[in-house]
Amino acid sequence: MSIVVTGATGHLGRLVIDGLLAAGVPAERIAAVVRDKEKAAGLAARGVELRIADYSAPETLTGAFAAGDRVLLISGSEVGQRVAQHQAVIDAAKGAGVALLAYTGVLGGPGADFDLAAEHKVTEQAILDSGLPYTFLRNGWYHENYTENLAPVLEHGAVTASAGEGRVASASRADYAAAAVAVLTGEGHENQAYELSGDVAWSFAEYAAELSKQTGRTITYNSVTPEQNREILLGAGLPAPVADIFVGVDTAIEQGLLAATGGDLSRLTGRPTTPLADAIKAALA
Repeated sequence: MSIVVTGATGHLGRLVIDGLLAAGVPAERIAAVVRDKEKAAGLAARGVELRIADYSAPETLTGAFAAGDRVLLISGSEVGQRVAQHQAVIDAAKGAGVALLAYTGVLGGPGADFDLAAEHKVTEQAILDSGLPYTFLRNGWYHENYTENLAPVLEHGAVTASAGEGRVASASRADYAAAAVAVLTGEGHENQAYELSGDVAWSFAEYAAELSKQTGRTITYNSVTPEQNREILLGAGLPAPVADIFVGVDTAIEQGLLAATGGDLSRLTGRPTTPLADAIKAALA
């Protein structure tokens, strides 16, 4: 039996594999499903087995899984194509007879009423329909969604969003990876859904204030309408469908859909979630 991580060369996948190795899982019991063997050379050098497959090419997934494997399906990044991609992985996992299929969905699950959540909800239902033992890791927002691209914020001295006074219970990517490791290495997680979010929900005004504190500069929160936000994003060069997704997320934040602090994430990892201030400090460094 192997622990199999799909999308293993992505940011989250690499952190999960790091966590598995740190938890004492022997490298030979870890398999990484990747599209690009060269990109995964570093994983192979650590003794991790590479299984070359592509979500978009179902025939390549034959042999990617084996009976008894515990599999982490990290959701694809190609919005609009993910339902078919995820279904191909689910079908291959079912055909192989895996022991567990864990899936990184979105906070709120069926109740997540915004466009970015649609494909996650369809995927969860497909997993339920498959009859496979499952764990739903319903990830909230990542700190890094904001802190990885601070240049324009610092340039303009403003955090711009159409989220009103809504709050975000984000956590670090490493926090979510640690939760996945806990599920993949632990017991009793079959047929469970975990709502994963940070311990503290913050507002964009508070985010701007923390940026001001750490940079010694005045960073304001520029609250705009969804229509204004869309025009700003289009002006920055984002394609219309991507701009619509970002605006939709801000609307979800304003409605409180990403503010839940139920504590599942810290309970799974056994520690508090990473404070936003720490993520900002790391990003500025």
